[in-house]
Amino acid sequence: MITILSNVIIALLICMIYQYQSKKGRNKNLVYITNKLEQMKASQLSERILIITDDKQLIEMLDMLNQIVNDYQENVRQYKKMKVSMKRMLANVSHDLKTPLTVISGYIEMLQNQPQINEQERVRLLQQVHSKTLELITLMNSFFDLAKLESGDKDIPLEKVNLTEICKNNILLFYEWIQIKGLEVVIEIPENPVFALGNEEALNRVLNNLISNGLRYGADGKMIGLKVFYDETMVYVEVFDKGKGINETEQDRVFERLFTLEESRNKAFQGSGLGLTITKRLVEEMQGDISIQSIPFEKTSFTFSLKRLKK
Repeated sequence: MITILSNVIIALLICMIYQYQSKKGRNKNLVYITNKLEQMKASQLSERILIITDDKQLIEMLDMLNQIVNDYQENVRQYKKMKVSMKRMLANVSHDLKTPLTVISGYIEMLQNQPQINEQERVRLLQQVHSKTLELITLMNSFFDLAKLESGDKDIPLEKVNLTEICKNNILLFYEWIQIKGLEVVIEIPENPVFALGNEEALNRVLNNLISNGLRYGADGKMIGLKVFYDETMVYVEVFDKGKGINETEQDRVFERLFTLEESRNKAFQGSGLGLTITKRLVEEMQGDISIQSIPFEKTSFTFSLKRLKK
């Protein structure tokens, strides 16, 4: 009996010592975590909190804290990226507005200061003023359109659309431009209608942006192509050329807001750097996706996909 009682007392003492040590270890870990969080708050550190422990509750808490740290780090990265983008936007907007306004001001000054100017020259100057004014309007509309898309204020209702017909109509709009540039045209569009979930107005804008972009910056390859193909669930539209292309380091950034390439391939709106950004947003609004592949002077293609709808 005394032996049993002694064993019970020893077991209780062991439990008490274990609980004390566990509590002491937990307190030590909590103090370390608290100090680490204070350091992170003070110096904006982004390192993870690492502790070797078997305490399940402590492990769960550490997982949550580290997830918060990861989220914070991502938010900081996005914020820094946005700041750079905003600075670039202000610089681009300032430049893109200043250039046509300076030209317009110069032409108007010539008209005012030279009242005896002949009629032919007067008409030419007024045409230039009109052209630059339209350029400004297009630029401002592009900024407003992107702002509406990103804020969700632009309504893009989705419906069943005949994608083959829309593609044919859009390439025909550029027929004269293609003829003037003397480009080869490669068109691969199914004869039978191919339907997709989309918005006709948005698709016209997307195709206009991609085709004009290919003609403007890929014309040195002497060809422009438009291809429509599909599988059981998706429809794909590819616009391609054989121009100087986009190098691999810039391909991941080409859809970024106001990103402009060294030789301005992305400037689909008189230097605004918004053409491909708006294109991407419109495709995403139609629940689709867009990608780029480019091998200089071999093939540069923009391909977007939409959900296929059967007849």
